[in-house]
Amino acid sequence: MAHRGVGGLKPCAFPISVRASGSRCHAAPSTQQTGHAPFTIGTLEEACRSAERSLVQYRFKPAKAQAHPLPAWQRLRAIERELEGVSEAQHARLAGACSGSSPCSTLWPRGEGLTYGAWDAAATAPPPAPEGSGREVLLQGFNWESWRHGWYDQLACRAGEIADAGFTAVWLPPPTASVSPQGYLPSDLYDLDSAYGSEAALRSCVAALHSHGLLALGDVVLNHRCAERRGPCGRYNLFGGRLDWDAAAIVGDDAAYGGTGAPSSGAPFHAAPNIDHASPRVKADLCAWLAWLRSDVGLDGWRLDFVRGFAGAHVADYMRASAPRFAVGEFWDGLAYGPDGAPDHDQDAHRGRLLAWLNAAGGRAAAFDVTTKGVLQAALERGEHWRLRDACGRAPGLVGLWPSRAVTFVDNHDTGSSQGHWPFPAHAVAQGYAYCLTHPGTPCVFHDHFFAWGGGLRAAIRALLAARRRARVHCRSALRVLEARAGLYAAEVDAALVCKLGPEDWQPPNVREWSLSCWGDQWAVWERA
Repeated sequence: MAHRGVGGLKPCAFPISVRASGSRCHAAPSTQQTGHAPFTIGTLEEACRSAERSLVQYRFKPAKAQAHPLPAWQRLRAIERELEGVSEAQHARLAGACSGSSPCSTLWPRGEGLTYGAWDAAATAPPPAPEGSGREVLLQGFNWESWRHGWYDQLACRAGEIADAGFTAVWLPPPTASVSPQGYLPSDLYDLDSAYGSEAALRSCVAALHSHGLLALGDVVLNHRCAERRGPCGRYNLFGGRLDWDAAAIVGDDAAYGGTGAPSSGAPFHAAPNIDHASPRVKADLCAWLAWLRSDVGLDGWRLDFVRGFAGAHVADYMRASAPRFAVGEFWDGLAYGPDGAPDHDQDAHRGRLLAWLNAAGGRAAAFDVTTKGVLQAALERGEHWRLRDACGRAPGLVGLWPSRAVTFVDNHDTGSSQGHWPFPAHAVAQGYAYCLTHPGTPCVFHDHFFAWGGGLRAAIRALLAARRRARVHCRSALRVLEARAGLYAAEVDAALVCKLGPEDWQPPNVREWSLSCWGDQWAVWERA
């Protein structure tokens, strides 16, 4: 059944090497991005042969590309698909089968890193997988006012409901003592008595989430830290607690706090001393603290606050030290806007900055896909659904370039909640989730939308989560945009699910092969019949 419910495209301007083949665009990192020479056919062929030998050796079904020669990039993606169900232990065996001197060593775990991420020819061991299982669905478990309500106890009581809805991970608020009750001005990092509850309540909440098979993700603030006392210069730069740092732990160009460390490697944060991550002592202390949160408190991974404030290379160090099961950074950056106040159609520069941060972090963390949020809400608010396809036919956000490192979202505690800095248009929130929950990437649902906006939206989110699970959509699922014009967007995911947005009547091609799964105002989802 039909469901009710493109302007001129510019050439690809994204700062990566792009070559066209038929109707597809294939991207490889440029030398400028990665610091290494561009890929060559010989390099990719070597990776293919090594990976395919490993698949045969461990008796996994070889990619069909062996029998029917394909370009190297297609063979690598075919191998990726073969490995989607491989266990972690088997995965490690496959990784070990690749020679440390071979480019194959950067294939694991199953990354678009070969196509979109940083290629490190010197790598001898696979990085951890920041995307978790590849099928994670996050719930942000708080809003800006949650600190007022004994939050850990409330969240622990909801663990069963959260798991039953289909979420796999819960993003918890910042765990440490803080000058601000929301937790984003941390002081003593080892003091876990916060406005959200006591350390004991935090540990009980983590245990409750684990008992229902949920990952517990801590919101960690590494960029800055509030000092306890004034130093000899009269500025606040003497820290309290176990990590009793002084001015040497503050970047040297943070004059407001008299820092004497190295210059900052990122954007300034003016409300608190900016920490010098180049300091060996600071680096060691923060690595030990993250490892303690993992091993002792039981947190499974991280939401990394304000990662624009320090270089991505430091993030890579912290991820190596703490080995999170999932990690995502908040790299918040402004989109490009035209004179009419609308976002430009071409947001390649914006998502390019996200990609550059991911590459600097060695692909060891994902990033919130701010590009997709901005483009999606503009498209739905203005009825300009053509925005949802870029000039190469891909999704216009980070999810169109490196989907396993893109965490898509509609709102969070900053953009929505009581702050409302950049709220999604209220009438289109369900459409926003129809997009995020059916598409590749790792979706994140905001607490208020699931628990506070009423049963209709909650039922829609649950139905979309169920459709995603039945169709086995994951962070690397293949996306094919079918329509993108004013009033209509439609896309097919993994040939298993179709999503439609907009007021225009539309149904999938070969409609008898599809079954209408769930729908609402200006959105619908079909599953393969």
